[in-house]
Amino acid sequence: MPSITPAQPPEDKLPDNFDPFEHLQKIYIPQHNAAVAHYFKDLPTDWKPNIATARSSLRVACTMLDNDNQLMMNLRHHLLFDLLGYGRSQLGVVYGIPAQQFQESVEGKPQIFLYFSQDAASVAQGEKKVEAEYSFRIMDETPATMTPIKAIAIAHKVKEQFVSSGQGVVFTKGKNIYKYYDEEHGYRLQVYGNTEADTQDIITRLLKCQSVLYDENRLVISTPKKASITSQTDTQVVYGKKKKKPRYRPVANVRFRYAYMYLRGNERPIYLVDTTGRHYDALV
Repeated sequence: MPSITPAQPPEDKLPDNFDPFEHLQKIYIPQHNAAVAHYFKDLPTDWKPNIATARSSLRVACTMLDNDNQLMMNLRHHLLFDLLGYGRSQLGVVYGIPAQQFQESVEGKPQIFLYFSQDAASVAQGEKKVEAEYSFRIMDETPATMTPIKAIAIAHKVKEQFVSSGQGVVFTKGKNIYKYYDEEHGYRLQVYGNTEADTQDIITRLLKCQSVLYDENRLVISTPKKASITSQTDTQVVYGKKKKKPRYRPVANVRFRYAYMYLRGNERPIYLVDTTGRHYDALV
């Protein structure tokens, strides 16, 4: 029998009028705008372009249009991914050692972190903002039993205790150390506070995130004789340059900014609550 040569498909080729930039726009713009919609998911689902609010104005600035030239596309990309931090939010957390190795060195119970920082307007010129971070563990859960529904429930409790009228609550950080241990419920708190009443309020709020009652007998107070240094004028030579000496436990108001959860085996933090607008994927 004569051999039969199978028919060859026609050779693929680009259209004669193919425009690489126009093709790139058709592919890239929908992908970029999907990321924009995700970042601004707090806006209504039927949102229409407007600049009536700060968030809407930012979304308008980030959204790419079909008639954008390359410069406009680059600027919109830079605003979303670099200035607003969308690109950084997609990166894994670096501990100095691989995430899995770090997490193997701690207990496997889910851990909730709450971050506070000083308002920018109250930071003295030449000084760094004062920060604070406190955490507790969910002792009756494991990475296997923790679910998104449970995480959302925790997020709502954190928001109820630490957010009021859209802003984080404030407490005064100082030189005194207030230790509160309740290991049965996952608390090993060490709070640098200015007064017992103010610090007790923050500790009580942390406990209420798990519906745990405050027990004054668990509180241990350490008051150093050295005075707090809020404004440093003394200098020292470091690596051939004159620099300010570090402040000693400065007194400053710090505001709650966001809360996140670490789960062993999950390399990225799970943001629960965010008042800064930077963590677009926060649960509440």
